[in-house]
Amino acid sequence: MGRPKRNIFAAAEETSTPPSALTATQSLARVIKAEGNSLYSCSLPNQKIILVELPSRFRNTIWIKRGGYVLVDTKEAEVRQNKIDGEILNVVRDEHLWRKELYWPKEFLKTSVYPEDSDDEESTIGKMPPSDSEDE
Repeated sequence: MGRPKRNIFAAAEETSTPPSALTATQSLARVIKAEGNSLYSCSLPNQKIILVELPSRFRNTIWIKRGGYVLVDTKEAEVRQNKIDGEILNVVRDEHLWRKELYWPKEFLKTSVYPEDSDDEESTIGKMPPSDSEDE
């Protein structure tokens, strides 16, 4: 049997609002790659790459996409005897709310999903193909 819906709704509700402040060991990170077995490579604002673990309360409930943001805690990194540098505390679902917080890093600029059209080359998307009868 699957998880009860109350667990799913509780996990979703937990990730919907940003915390009011971060501790010294917490920081926001951008997800670079899913490594498997609930492990993710993330980039901190200072461009350091760390390996973090998704806690069991979020597994099969909250999905993390590449390029998304997570709140990580690295306080137990020195205690662990493995490659894992931290744990995901929260998943940024409503990025608009999180960007309003004072602790949002300036390094994580908002980028457009669609790249800017370059001036050198004109795009042909959505245009008719050239006709052969222009010379006539």
